[in-house]
Amino acid sequence: MSSVNQVVRACARFVLLWLVLAAPAGSLWAQQLWVRYQGTEGPGVGKHIVLVAGDDEYRSEEALPQLGKILATQHGFTCTVLFPINPETGEIQPTYQTNIPGLEALADADLVVVGLRFRDLPDEQMQHIDAYLRAGKPLVGIRTSTHAFNIRSSETYQRYHWKNAGEGYEGGFGRQVLGETWIAHHGQHGKESTRGIIAPGVEDHPIARGIEPGTIWGPTDVYTVRLPLPGDSQPIVLGAVLTGMSPDDAVLEGQKNAPMMPVAWTKTYQGDEGKTGRVFNTTMGAATDLVAEGTRRMLVNGVYWALGIEEQIPASGTAVELVGEFEPTPFGFKNFKTGTTPADYAMAE
Repeated sequence: MSSVNQVVRACARFVLLWLVLAAPAGSLWAQQLWVRYQGTEGPGVGKHIVLVAGDDEYRSEEALPQLGKILATQHGFTCTVLFPINPETGEIQPTYQTNIPGLEALADADLVVVGLRFRDLPDEQMQHIDAYLRAGKPLVGIRTSTHAFNIRSSETYQRYHWKNAGEGYEGGFGRQVLGETWIAHHGQHGKESTRGIIAPGVEDHPIARGIEPGTIWGPTDVYTVRLPLPGDSQPIVLGAVLTGMSPDDAVLEGQKNAPMMPVAWTKTYQGDEGKTGRVFNTTMGAATDLVAEGTRRMLVNGVYWALGIEEQIPASGTAVELVGEFEPTPFGFKNFKTGTTPADYAMAE
């Protein structure tokens, strides 16, 4: 009888998943566990981007819905945004590190954008991330995704741990896929903000297209990375450590800016069958960083590049107008908005 019950429960889970995935954007079913924005016009029509939020400090649960709305409404991509959900309440809870429902959507994703920090996901969820990476598909990483995984409960996916020391996969997902794992704060956290400067020699790179000097900025600080970055990594944006928390503050004098750390770069990684996946990674990208137009444009351009459609980035720059009200919560632990659900991030039809 127990085996019969297991089959019944498995069928029920499948039916529930089918109902949610098949539901029209904006419907009750589609809003229970995640949110989907349907693109209708632009270079992204026909392409599916899955944005995975799950950090407990920099408000990816606010940043990624805004980025998804921009990509859908102004570029035509269909965007599915996943969240860390407390299964007992159904609410978005960034401190709940062991549950991000809907990762099955990665199976048909053309691109995944991750905003993760120290997640310890169960095997039944990690298997979808693992399958995506083994297929060598493109990826965009933001801020704390360099230390996305702190796998404690699984032996199967230990190699993705941010401190993995196993031969051939040192530094885990961050180092091997994105280009770096967690090292340290380089700018003083909460006191020295970041101005992005296009790296010398890449002014004509597609990701730099249409970005005016001084428009990449964020109140989050520069992260330390080890130089040179591994493999074929190419720095695109350097992070000038500023003397304060305003975009107009002066560049800090001294060793912190000599040399400047890369805060955005491209690279590739290899899937299991030798397929090469493009990666755009930035250690910027907190919700508060998206207030700056140049930061948003850097991210959108990075999406185009990762997908291999960079020739469609206009010379004047990609459209990055904010969609709806966007007043991001300041970064910090345990100050996330409580009582919210994915439905709160849905767009009106």
